[in-house]
Amino acid sequence: MNVAFFITPKSECKYVYDYWTMRQAMEKMEHYRYTSVPILNKKGHYVGTLTEGDLLWKLKNSGDLDFRHTESVMLKDVPLYTDVKTISVDGEMENMIDTSLSQNFVPVVDDFGIFIGIIKRRDIIAYLSRIIKNRNDSGATV
Repeated sequence: MNVAFFITPKSECKYVYDYWTMRQAMEKMEHYRYTSVPILNKKGHYVGTLTEGDLLWKLKNSGDLDFRHTESVMLKDVPLYTDVKTISVDGEMENMIDTSLSQNFVPVVDDFGIFIGIIKRRDIIAYLSRIIKNRNDSGATV
């Protein structure tokens, strides 16, 4: 099965841009109650995933930075501590499952690196759960 079946399209995703400020990103993440969001550049390429931890480490490691001043810090100046792997829209299930083991979502890109959506770990687990249930209902061993 192709991973395209699992994609939450970009139009339904929340993301931030690398030219935004820390404050803009923090407010968006707070509003949607997300702990991580994809970061895109102006051309729509996926450039990384911003986490709450990235924001907290930036605050901690910038001696003179407080919340009021986060509006002057660009996201491109916030170090990302996790290298979130992407998969291609025509990738295979095995890659999607392996990648999801260490991430809450898997960013999906096209052949040009353009962000087209995400695959949520919850959707992958639900799919695998259905497979196990169907095998159990049919009497097959897992």
